[in-house]
Amino acid sequence: MIHIKSPEEGAALFKALGSDIRIAIVKTLLEEPDMSMNELAGRLDITAGALTGHVKKLEECGILKVNTEGAGHGNAKRCSVIPDRIVIDFRQKSVRKNAYQVSLKVGQFSECEVWPTCGMASKDGLIGEMDDVRYFSHPARFAADILWFGRGYVEYAVPCLIPCGSRIDCLTISAELSSEAPGVNEVWPSDISFLVNGVLLGKWTSPGDFGKQRGLLNPDWWHDRLNQYGLLKMLTVNREGTFIDGRRLSDVNLDDLGLDERKGLRLRFAVDGDSDHVGGMTLFGRTFGNYERDIEVRMEYIGPEEPGTEA
Repeated sequence: MIHIKSPEEGAALFKALGSDIRIAIVKTLLEEPDMSMNELAGRLDITAGALTGHVKKLEECGILKVNTEGAGHGNAKRCSVIPDRIVIDFRQKSVRKNAYQVSLKVGQFSECEVWPTCGMASKDGLIGEMDDVRYFSHPARFAADILWFGRGYVEYAVPCLIPCGSRIDCLTISAELSSEAPGVNEVWPSDISFLVNGVLLGKWTSPGDFGKQRGLLNPDWWHDRLNQYGLLKMLTVNREGTFIDGRRLSDVNLDDLGLDERKGLRLRFAVDGDSDHVGGMTLFGRTFGNYERDIEVRMEYIGPEEPGTEA
């Protein structure tokens, strides 16, 4: 089941389903589960190449799963629908929540350990030299609006300026992300880990390092053969677990994170060397990629005198 609790959480899914041919793909697979790509293309009377792009969009938002049998292509790839239902619930809870939100520039990390290929840039130009990890400790990094690395992590210190005695009831993190390939590669999977206070929320597999189309916000000097844009991902952590774009990522919930408004929290994006797909990571800020936004962290909380808050 996919449970969408806000329009923002459902943005990627709504966009993916905003196509007659993608609706037809889902309907066909519901009627005949586990069809091969060639069978599906024949049923819909479209080319295999055209089908691939539509299936990719549905796979990225968690609607479809594609399995590869053996080492071949075409018939070896089989598609099936993942969720048995999609619940859209925009109703507000009876307890009104206050909210605190902070934006973090991608270069504002407090700790890092990265390996090439790597680099950073601001809207005005490269910061230092490409593939020289020393610049990740240079003060100029604070101006960075895009960064990339082959493996490793960047960690951000996030202040938590909510009233003392309040209880965080929902934590939301959003960022534009992609893999990091030498040059660009549309099919370059990478397992990106999300951690808060050292606790692994879960991993998301980025499908590629996108470069066929130029990012909408990229400055004029940015070369066409560099990372162009990512996918906007939204993590939500509440009392029920952790969700990505409305789909359950793990059972880790707020009680597992040891949140303390006096200390803030530590947010880490990582690509571990022992992951199944070590394909690097690119983080986009507001002057690169397709979304005019930095890393956004939002904390909804119940005040110390409101119902549901421990004394």
